[in-house]
Amino acid sequence: MESASTEIQEVRVLGLRERVSAYVELTKPRIAFMLVLTAAAGFYVASAGKFDWALFVNAMIGIGLLAFGVATLNQYLERKTDMLMARTAERPLPSGRLTPSEVLVFGVLQCGVAEVYLAFLVNLLTATLGVVVILGYVLVYTPLKTRSSASTAIGAIPGAMPPLMGWTAATGDITLGAWALFVIQFLWQFPHFLAIAWMYREQYGKAGILMLPVLEPEGRMTARQIVSFAFMLLSVSLAPFFLGFASQVYLVAAFLLGVWFLIESVRFAFRRTDALARRLLLVSVIYLPILFLVLVLTKQ
Repeated sequence: MESASTEIQEVRVLGLRERVSAYVELTKPRIAFMLVLTAAAGFYVASAGKFDWALFVNAMIGIGLLAFGVATLNQYLERKTDMLMARTAERPLPSGRLTPSEVLVFGVLQCGVAEVYLAFLVNLLTATLGVVVILGYVLVYTPLKTRSSASTAIGAIPGAMPPLMGWTAATGDITLGAWALFVIQFLWQFPHFLAIAWMYREQYGKAGILMLPVLEPEGRMTARQIVSFAFMLLSVSLAPFFLGFASQVYLVAAFLLGVWFLIESVRFAFRRTDALARRLLLVSVIYLPILFLVLVLTKQ
């Protein structure tokens, strides 16, 4: 670990374009886009009467900044383990494109600005949920990854906050509908992240990250959890219809999407190959935005 720490300090001299690119990479823009998308869906579905575009834009800016900051701080804390895995070794810190101190400052500034922005231009409840995201993801989930496989469940809590935050941004309140969207995203993360963990279990093992497939190489428990959570997700995804804010079109679409997700989960459970894990991962990435898009398009 000493050599890893020293290596991180050997920062390369970068041009302006390369530095900007490195900072953008820190924010994990594709993941942030997905999170903002589900937050936007939560805001739209919760909105009643005339749509408040100014509040919507401010909420998405604040939530987007928060997603950027949390991703940055996550990479700051994981800079040493990132060096030990091929899939993360070229990130800005382990590759020496940025220093730990500047990444820490960048992450703290983004989170701080996001919280102030949400508190003053959206509402205090949404800002408070943002604090839960920062504390849960950065200070609990990230350090726990090298200590317990329970980190997946802990990390799923802040990971499910965006649609809840979108809802509270629009209403200033948490209702059953808000909790339904939260639980949908919470359950979705288990098949999604366990598929990733299975694909990279050897790299995670070398880095000391205690994902379930690392602790149980045969994969039986991993398979059971994937199928169980996919089944629960299928059931819970129907809740927006029964709570009265989604149409029958959504009900059918959610059921079909859930069955598709469950079938792919069962296929992986029986064979447990990297190819099927990758296929499950792809299905999970398609599933969530389509589900929320249909929810928005069929809002009652």
